Amino acid sequence: MSKNYRIPFPIIDFMPPVYACRYNPKPFVLDGNINKDFWKEIPFTDEFQDIEGPTLPTPRFSTRAKIAWDDRNVYFAAVLEGDEIWSHVTEHDDVIFRDNDFEIFIDPDSDTQQYYEFEMNARNVYWDLLLTKAYRDNGKPTNAFDIKGIKTAVMIDGRLNDPSAENVRWSVEVVMPFTTLIECTPKNQLPAVGDYWRLNFSRVQWKVDVKDNEFVKRTNPETGAPLPEDNWVWAPTGVINIHYPEMWGFLFFADENGNVDCSIPEDEKRRWQLRQVYYCQRHYLEDNKHYASDLADLADYLTECRKTCGSSEFTVPMTMEATKHTFVVRCRNAADTGDLYVLSDGKGGCILDDARDDTYL
Repeated sequence: MSKNYRIPFPIIDFMPPVYACRYNPKPFVLDGNINKDFWKEIPFTDEFQDIEGPTLPTPRFSTRAKIAWDDRNVYFAAVLEGDEIWSHVTEHDDVIFRDNDFEIFIDPDSDTQQYYEFEMNARNVYWDLLLTKAYRDNGKPTNAFDIKGIKTAVMIDGRLNDPSAENVRWSVEVVMPFTTLIECTPKNQLPAVGDYWRLNFSRVQWKVDVKDNEFVKRTNPETGAPLPEDNWVWAPTGVINIHYPEMWGFLFFADENGNVDCSIPEDEKRRWQLRQVYYCQRHYLEDNKHYASDLADLADYLTECRKTCGSSEFTVPMTMEATKHTFVVRCRNAADTGDLYVLSDGKGGCILDDARDDTYL
C-alpha cells in the first residue's frame, strides 16, 4: 500500500459536534456587534480547535460562533479574538483566505455534494460559492453563484491594519435567506423543528510578524514562501482539508426555547461505516489502477483505516458492487425501509424500498 494517498484517512473517529439552533423571532439589526438582545439567549458553539483534531495544539486565539433562525433566514455570528486584525483583499468573490478570514460551510442534505461555502475578512469583503462536489471527488467551485439577499457586517475592537493599536478582537454577523439555501435540500422546503443540516465553521489565521508597523506574513527562510496558515474549526475533519463534509457538525433546528433532540441519527453513523469503505476503495484504486470487486479485497485497507481513525469494527452487513472505474457500497437503514449508500464519487444517500426506480438521488 502507498503511504501518501490523495484522499487520506482522517486521524479522528466520527464524533461531530452538535448544535441546537434556536428559532428566534426577535427583531434583528445588522451591525457586526453580537452584544445585543437578539443574541442574548443564543448559546455559543464550543471553542474552535485545530482542523486535525484535539491532539493538535490549542489555537492561540479563541473563536466561537452563534446560530439562530426564523421563517426567512439563518443568522450567524462569530467572535474572533486576537490582536492580529488585518486584511488586504477588497474584491467580492476574490480568494478571501489569502487574508485571515471567517468561513461557513453548509450541506443541507448531508450527501457531501452541492454544498455552500462562504468566506469573509475583516474588511467585510466576502466570497460565496457553490461546490458541486468535494474537490477530492473532482468537484468544481461555482464562483458565479451568489446567495441572494445575503447581508454581512463586521465590528472591530481595535483598528484594521494597525499593529500599534489596542487590537482585541473582530466580530461578524451574516444573514443568509432560506430562499437560496433550500435549493440544495431534497424537497426545496424550509426546515422544521427537528430537521438537521451539516455545517462547519473555519477560521484561517496566518502567522505574521510586524515590520514597519505592518502585519507581514511570516515566511520560510529557505524558500521565501509564506508559512502554512492555521485552520481552526468548529468540527475537526481529521485532515488538513475542510472539504470532508462527512466530518462536519450537525445543526439541529430547535424551537424558541432551544428544545430539540440533538442525537446524531443512526443512519449517519451507518453511513460513516460506508464512508470508510469509500476511503479504502480510493486507496485501492491508487495502488491497483482499478477498484476492488469484493469487500474481502479491502481487508488490509480497512484495518489500516480503523487504526488511523480509531474507529470500531463494522456493526452492519454491507454489500458492494464495482466495476474497474466505479462502485457503490450499501447497507440497510436503521428503519429497515431502504438502503443507505455511498458512491465512488463520494455521494451518500438512501434509496427506499418503495422508490419508483433505483436512481441514486
